[in-house]
Formats: sequence, structure tokens, C-alpha cells
Amino acid sequence: MDNSSEKPSNDIDPSETDEWIESLDAVIQNDGAGRARFLLDRMINSARRTGTLLPLQTVSDYVNTIPARREAHNPGDPAMEWRIRSIIRWNAMAMVVRANRKPGDLGGHISSFASSATLYDVGFNHFFRAPSLDHPGDLIFTQGHSSPGMYARSFLEGRFSAEQLDLFRMEVEGAGQGLSSYPHPWLMPDYWQVATVSMGLGPIQAIYQAHFWRYLEHRGLIAPSDRKVWCFLGDGELDEPESLGAISLAGREKLDNLIFVVNCNLQRLDGPVRGNGKIIQEAEGAFVGAGWNAIKVIWGGRWDALLERDSSGRLRQLMMETVDGDYQTFKALGGAYAREHFFGRYPETAALVADFSDEDIEHLNRGGHDPQKVYAAYHDAFHAVGQPTVVLAKTVKGYGMGEALQAQNPTHNKKKMDDEAIRALRDRLRIPIQDSELPDIPYFHPGQDSPEVRYLKERRQALGGFLPQRRRRADELFQAPDLAVFEQVTKGTGDREISTTMAFVRGLNLLLRDQEIGPRVVPVIADEARTFGMEGLFRQIGIYAPFGQQYQPQDAGQLMYYREDRQGQVLQEGISEAGGMSAWIAAGISYSVSNVAMLPFFFYYAMFGFQRVGDLCWAAADMRARGFLVGGTSGRTTINGEGLQHEDGHSHLMSGSIPNVVSYDPTFSYEVAVIMQDGVRRMLQEQEDVYYYVTVLNENYAHPDMPEGTAEGIRKGMYLFKDAGVSQADEKRVQLLGSGAILREVIAAAQLLEDDFNVRADIWSVPSYSEVRRNGYEVERWNRLHRSQSPRVAYVTELLQNRVGPLIAASDYVRALPEQIRPFLPTGRDYTVLGTDGFGRSDTRANLRAFFEVDRFWIAHAAIDALVANGKMDASDLQLAAERYAIDPEKAEPWRH
Repeated sequence: MDNSSEKPSNDIDPSETDEWIESLDAVIQNDGAGRARFLLDRMINSARRTGTLLPLQTVSDYVNTIPARREAHNPGDPAMEWRIRSIIRWNAMAMVVRANRKPGDLGGHISSFASSATLYDVGFNHFFRAPSLDHPGDLIFTQGHSSPGMYARSFLEGRFSAEQLDLFRMEVEGAGQGLSSYPHPWLMPDYWQVATVSMGLGPIQAIYQAHFWRYLEHRGLIAPSDRKVWCFLGDGELDEPESLGAISLAGREKLDNLIFVVNCNLQRLDGPVRGNGKIIQEAEGAFVGAGWNAIKVIWGGRWDALLERDSSGRLRQLMMETVDGDYQTFKALGGAYAREHFFGRYPETAALVADFSDEDIEHLNRGGHDPQKVYAAYHDAFHAVGQPTVVLAKTVKGYGMGEALQAQNPTHNKKKMDDEAIRALRDRLRIPIQDSELPDIPYFHPGQDSPEVRYLKERRQALGGFLPQRRRRADELFQAPDLAVFEQVTKGTGDREISTTMAFVRGLNLLLRDQEIGPRVVPVIADEARTFGMEGLFRQIGIYAPFGQQYQPQDAGQLMYYREDRQGQVLQEGISEAGGMSAWIAAGISYSVSNVAMLPFFFYYAMFGFQRVGDLCWAAADMRARGFLVGGTSGRTTINGEGLQHEDGHSHLMSGSIPNVVSYDPTFSYEVAVIMQDGVRRMLQEQEDVYYYVTVLNENYAHPDMPEGTAEGIRKGMYLFKDAGVSQADEKRVQLLGSGAILREVIAAAQLLEDDFNVRADIWSVPSYSEVRRNGYEVERWNRLHRSQSPRVAYVTELLQNRVGPLIAASDYVRALPEQIRPFLPTGRDYTVLGTDGFGRSDTRANLRAFFEVDRFWIAHAAIDALVANGKMDASDLQLAAERYAIDPEKAEPWRH
């Protein structure tokens, strides 16, 4: 072998170097790359033991990882696949351009799919397997901006009509037939499997899907298989923390069921990704350093001969020296420019293309557009053992779309093409459409019996069927336990004081004992199990560890020792809320992805749920995930020592904005039991596409028995906790509302009012203002649209309309939460809301509740003020209350501190 291209100028003994390299080549040829790697590792370790410092190299030359001589052969018909790919590219373009010639400026993206068409095409033709009787199916995380290409392929397959393509981004007018802008399972529940377009969420979800599949396999819930998670993303997307933040998990757990395909078109949304560097090299270093197998697909087959003739090594040197900003410019400005500014930098490289025309140079293809190179990379990725794989494929954004689009900085935002560009694309793709038809940009379908469609369908049939496709329900059915099963939680605690967190964990333990449902429960924790009193689960069901526990924990002699196990049931994802949420999503959509219904419970600390991972919460809703999110140690005044960034006063506003999230803020253990049982029924038994958000407390107190007949009210979000009796004429009476941490302050305020001012109070527990509000809006809308029929009555109106007196609500959340029900209260009733608006801070619970003006004294004062305003009490009573309860009228508003 000629190794002259690899001889550095400072080599003191080139002959010896050649001998070493020839020996290594012989090992590779005779015993394979694995043996060569073993020998190199031993040599490196030996050198290090002598104190020799060897550089850690995670980046290789800027050439293809797989040499041409070692490429697996693409068994497909290249001419046929090119025709199919051309038709798909044409229809994807037509869909977006036709949409943007309509009134309304629908938007869309042309260039992302143009750059990645070959990457998807090779996968769909040869690698992506659909669920079938013989295989569980692969999972494809499609890059969101490439969705037109998926629709165009489905159009050829006969899954969508031309009329549906014309409903791209017109989901309202489409009345269920429209095609969503990006992958949205909520909007296309039989098609898209996962939501990806919020950049970075696809990669982190893909990692945790692969992680969760191993969890299911190790626990015996699915059979081991060679199914793969394929995640497609752009090189600019690697800047998102979620894209690279969890890659070490995949490397650490040797997730060889995971393949990333990074479309390296060298452009972000506004310009080059690494104009002054090389994104492929940077990405290779990051992934290899994290334990991944990295396969670079940089140069297409037309470069092979040039690289073979590069005896001086100058071409490889030039490739390494050139930065991405220049590579983009070369593709934008054509062959003559590349001859002068790339090859012309050195005499040796200029000589390599001396006999090339400018057109020949322009057509030197990039690896991501060469089906053979892509196939070889996918083949090696598919067969990789013991490592996840990333394929770094170099492409051109807007590939083949003409001078106005190809490799231009504004390419991402281009949604329209002029007639000349469309004509040029038609000619390039050889689409049989007449010039006279071009102004309409018609779709092209060669016919269901055409060779192209038959070939396409044969390939998909060999791979199990069409993709994407989504399962709506799991086959196996479960029966939720009756509420009676939760008797330990619905019964009062007597003199014993516990928190609602402890009550929830008790309920979880009861579910774990259920022979059918127990194995499907997935406790997910972001490394604070002991904070939530869940350490008992360590011994009981174990913490999942793919390689078991290879050490003796320091607490091995204790009852609740830290136990890791290959079949462990708890997913403890470290200090990563995004990781925990992604694992929860993987479990929450397992019914769809793996036909295995699971019930995940993600316990997280205070505001580190909806505040920190709100984007993933919306993605979970989009994907119709099912499970419980448990906001532990919730409330702004309950985790009293933690301070501003921990104290949650607004998560229920965030959760309530997501349409299929059912939110509760319970106070007592029996409320927790009702909510948990109802969630199991709706999500596991009825397979309803909702998930539950429940906030629980770390404050210990005694819990009463469950009052008879309250279960339905708890589920609906509001019930009468204490009835003050039949109203008397001219009675001083108020209606007090509370939930979560502050309901007990409301109860105490009612006692103050009765003892100090002879005011009677009905007390209402409102575990879900969100559910009460939703019912109110449903009733309000129905009445507005059905004026000729008897009006319906909102649930909260029905509860309160015969209860006299002003209404006072107090919450450990901001005022906006109880304010949500104001429009549905009985007409003419005064409504005072107290909440924890402002920044959180550290202090005792009593001091914090006084500071935020939500303690029993402020509640009682507000009630008396409302009675004064209603003419039921005198101003002197209000003055007396202010003095007795130490209410300072000149105190600054809490939100101004």
C-alpha cells in the first residue's frame, strides 16, 4: 500500500513508519478492524504506563470513515430509486410552493428535505422496518422541516390523495384530512409517531426511547430484537443543549439500538453553522468522546478517484484546511469558482482536476447525496455492536433547487420558486410535465401500476409495511383497581402526621402490589427519591441498571439499601429533569410504540417540572403520552427553606394551558387516592389520551377520613368540605375556597371567623381550578350556541348558587389560578382572591404565608372586608380584625419585594 499521502514532514524515519502502517494494514485485512483496535489499545496503554503522554484523538481526517473498498454494496436498483426520489422531491416542492401561492401565507420549507432526500430514501428502501407480525418495528424521528418529503412519499404509496397534499398546513379547512406542518401525532394520530420539530427534543427523546426499550427487554416485557431508533436531525440543531446533553447516556449504556443521522448541510436557519470551522469534525469529537461509533459520509463516489490519485496528500490537507463557510460558497457559486478558490490553492490539487470541466467540478457530489455511500454507512450503523452510531452526512441545503436556493444563506426561509426555477428543477429531475402545465405546479404520480410505485411498495412490503404509522391503543386491556383498594390512603391518619407526598407514595405502593398493573408501573425520578420518601422502592423493586450492580453500596446492611438491578423497575435518571421527562415520555407512549401499555410516574422537585421542561410537556401532550407527573414539595410557601427558584407558584397555570393535561392540587390523602385511581382508570383502563399533573407537599399534618360522597366532586375539581349548616336570615356567612397547602389555612380561618366574629363559613376544597374552569367554558360555549334550548349550568355555579355570602379563595399559587373560575360564579356574588404573586424566598411557612398574605389571618380579614362591603358587618369590625390579626394596611405588596 502506498502510504505517501500520510507522511508528515517531521518523520525522522519514513521507512520505519511504512513498516508499522503496513503491519497494521495486514492485521486489518487478515483479522479485521476489531483485532487492529485491540492491538492499538494495548499499545497506547503500554505507552501510558511508561509515562508517555499520548494525545487523545477523537477526530479523524476530513474524509469518509468507510473506505470505498470496504463499502457494503447497495442491493437496490439505482436508476429506479433515483426516479422515485426525483418524483418525491418534485411533489414535496410542489406541495409547499402550491400552498404559498394561495392567500394566507401558509409557510413551509423546501430546502431541508431537498438536502436530506437521499438520507431518507435509502432508509425507507432498505432499512426502516414497520411493525409487523415478525418484527416490532423501528421508530423514526423525522426532522420536522422535512415533513413534506414524508407526505410526498406517502402520496406515491397511495396513502394520501392529491387533494390532501393541497391541504398541507390547512388542518382546519381539511376537517381531519389536512397535513400538519410538522410531525404532530395529536393532529395526525394514525400517521406520525413522535413530535420532533421543537429542535433538540427529537434527539434527547430518541436516546431515552432506546434506553427504555432496553429497560422493557431486561424486565421481560418485550422480547429482545434488533429494532432501531433512527433519529434525523440537522447540524445546526446540535447547538441545542438537548441534542448533545444526553449522548453520554447512550454511550455509557452501549445502546446499539440507536442511530443518529445528522444532515450536515453546513447551514443554520440564517447562515453557516460553523463558518469558521467544521461542524462535522466538531460533532465527531463530541460523539466519539461520549463513546459513540461515528461514521462520516462526506464525499460522494465522484471523489473516490481523486482521493485515490492524491499521492501527495495535498487534497486531504486541503479538505482539512477548508472551513465550512467556504464549502457552502463553493456549492453556491459553482464549478469555476471552486476550481479557482478550492483546487487552485495548491499546484498538486489544481493538477488533479486539470482535465475536469467546470461542470465536472460542480458535479463532484457530497456523500449525503450518494445512495451508495449512505447505504454503506447505514449498513455499518445497523450492524454496530456495543455502541450507538452517529452518521454525519455532508449535504447541500436546497440541493438541486437552482441558483436562487442552493446553498444560499436565506434558503431556509424560501417558500416560493419562480417559473424559471421550477422549469429547471423539472428538467433536472426529469419529471414528465409539459411547459403549459408548469404554472400550476402539478403533482406527478406515475400511476399505481407503474414500475416506480410497484418497486416502492415491494420495498416497503419487504420491510413490514408503510411508515410512518402509529398505533392508537395497546392490545392488552387492564382493569383499574376500585377505590376501595386505596383504603389505606382514603382513611384518616388519626394523630399521625404525614404529607401528601407520603400519601401518594403509599398509593403507588398499592398499585405496585397489583399483579397485573404493578409490573407496568414505572417510577421515574431525577435523583431525589429519598427527598420524596421513596427509598423503600430501592429494595422492593430496584433501580434499573443495564449491567446490574457491580459494587457493594455503603448502606448494604440497611433495610432500605441502594439496590441497582438489570431488572430494576425504578428509572433514576440522574440530575436531569429533561432526561427524566424524556424517559417518562418513552414510557408514556410505549402503548403506541411497542404495544406495551405502561404507567409512568415522574416525581420531580418543585418548579423543575413544567418550568424547566415545559417544551417536553407540550411534546408529551402532542404525542398522547399517558402517565402521572408529580410535582413534589410544591407550592410557594411549603418548601420554606429553599428560596426563590425552587418555590412554585405558577406551574398549575402552565399545566392548565395544555388541553389534555388533568391538573390537581390535593390537600388530603383521600383526595390523592381518588385522583390516582381515576387517573389509572382513564389512562390505563380506558386508554384515554390524557396525562395527570399532581402537586404534592412535604408538609406533615393529620389527615381526616374521606367524607362520604366526595369522590365525584374531587374528580370534577371542587366539593363541599365543610357545611356550616342551614343559612339563617341576616346571617353573617361566607364561602371559603382553598386547595393544596392553603386549604388548611382556610379551615383555620373559618374557625377564627366563628370564634371571633360569629361568622359562619362553608368550606370548599378546590383540588383543580383547571377542571372547574374547563367545565365552565364548555357550558358557556354550549349555551351560546344553543340559545333556543334550556341553558346548562356550570358545575361551580351549581355548587354555589344556593350558598349565601361573598366568596373568598386563597391559594399557594398566584392569584391567576383561582381567578380562572370568576366568570362562572353565580351572578352578583363578590369574589376575593388571595395568592402568592411575587418572588419566592426562604423563611418559615408561617412567615411566608403572612408575607404573601394567604395565611388564616389574611383570609379571615378578607372575609370580613367582603361582609362589610355587602353591608353585613360594620367598618369597626374590619378595624378590629386588622388589629387582632396584625394586618398592616400600609404593608407593601408582596410582588414588589
